[in-house]
Amino acid sequence: MTSPPPTSAEHQLNCLGVGEGWPSGSRRPASFLYRLGETRLLVDCGDGMSSAFKATGWDYESLDAVLLSHMHSDHVGGFSMFVQSLWLNRRRRSLPVYAPARALPALQAWLEATLLPPGLIGFELQWRPLVSHEPFTVGGVTVVAHQGTHLDSLRRSFEAQHPNTAFDSYSFVISDSRRSVAHTADVGGVIDLQPLLAARPNLFVSELSHVEIEAITDAIHKTPPGRVVFVHIARDYLLDVPRLEQRLREQLGDIPFSLARDDDAIAF
Repeated sequence: MTSPPPTSAEHQLNCLGVGEGWPSGSRRPASFLYRLGETRLLVDCGDGMSSAFKATGWDYESLDAVLLSHMHSDHVGGFSMFVQSLWLNRRRRSLPVYAPARALPALQAWLEATLLPPGLIGFELQWRPLVSHEPFTVGGVTVVAHQGTHLDSLRRSFEAQHPNTAFDSYSFVISDSRRSVAHTADVGGVIDLQPLLAARPNLFVSELSHVEIEAITDAIHKTPPGRVVFVHIARDYLLDVPRLEQRLREQLGDIPFSLARDDDAIAF
């Protein structure tokens, strides 16, 4: 029998992994489960998230779509294991997987290489390319992907030699008729935050690794969301968490914020 969800909140974020790319003994890599009403979306699929998903108590059949922001391993390294988990738990509903267009053939090849071909797993994976600024619906939710600059330097250095590699990265605005959330994934600069904050989300889930604190907090102040949750926090900041919280409090003033931990369940 499937365990009940951990809370009855209609709008909830389950932090399956809030870590950055560096190995950590206390934080799993990036993976986030969003519930908006009856719709459940998984954003990114870092290593170890299959166990974390199991621990939430959510039914494997209930997941409505997977959104993969980009192809860094700390965001997709747990993908094949999660597909195996869906197979072993006998999922039957088709599952849309949204990812950068060039990533889709690589993801399909990866599943076949790890012995998870379509004829085995028992449900259909629907491969769908992300297109910047083009809304799509999943259940009762609208998603808008915004292409960012996180991988631009890698693109400049390596795309000529690796033309089939996905160098695109995306952030997301996810909303239903009542609430909205903006999720940065990884960004390359403050410019990537602007379309997310312009949506005036109830919840702003922001990485804190690739842009200086003052730059992020200044952007938040200009267009305040309802609440901020910081994830993907650089390991150097975590050496002194009280100091980090003090800096953020000084910069954000009365804008509520929190530092997420693995396994947090956050209603919004």
